[in-house]
Amino acid sequence: MKIISWNVNGIRAVAKKNFFEDFKQMNADMLCLQETKAQDDQVAETLASINGYHIYSNSAEKKGYSGTAILSKTEPLSVSRDMGIDIHDTEGRILCLEYEKFYLVTVYVPNSGSALKRLDYRQDWDLAFFNYLKELETKKPVVVCGDFNVAHRPIDLARPKPNYNKSAGYMQEEIDGMDRFTQGGLVDTFRHFYPDVTDKYSWWSYRAGARGKNVGWRIDYFLVSEQFMPNVKNAYILNEIMGSDHCPVGIELN
Repeated sequence: MKIISWNVNGIRAVAKKNFFEDFKQMNADMLCLQETKAQDDQVAETLASINGYHIYSNSAEKKGYSGTAILSKTEPLSVSRDMGIDIHDTEGRILCLEYEKFYLVTVYVPNSGSALKRLDYRQDWDLAFFNYLKELETKKPVVVCGDFNVAHRPIDLARPKPNYNKSAGYMQEEIDGMDRFTQGGLVDTFRHFYPDVTDKYSWWSYRAGARGKNVGWRIDYFLVSEQFMPNVKNAYILNEIMGSDHCPVGIELN
């Protein structure tokens, strides 16, 4: 089974590029999308030509902003949206599908913002999301993927020193939030298989030709419950796939 996650930076924008060809090539059993920037009906309309998948989405109240979706060959046992916390549930950032052996959660974690205006909110959100995942784990293992908007370690971004504690996505508070996940029973699958690999990123700024120079950040992850790790065969980053400022990341399950 192949599960892929991709921040598409606008589902309607990426659909006008090579998305449908890339989708066929990736041949995912489940494709999780973040930053759809569309309402539920717009997501459905944009993806209407895709056959053989059940399509679910969670949209923000604000139009053209945030949003998540999952395309799944297998019909889930149940579908849920958000965390059940009013302050965190207006931006369509969480979508959860329940399967027989695990929960699949896709997430678009809030960005702290260029002036770090949302850093405090982001810390509250990280803790609430961790607690949400641990509650799910009381029932069955969790596979959570998406844009976590943080580079966890110096190895996860091209220029750690000039960005540390200066740039959203590499503030100590955000790193602490990711530590909570990885120290709290969730495994970073890519680092599990490739602990020392450098220069593998999932996001590049549109500025200054960053992608061509591979001046990137690894901020898109698959985290899985520790007890579920024996089911994970591999993890990978599909940095050759274009169309967004992010590239897809994936895992293969036995």
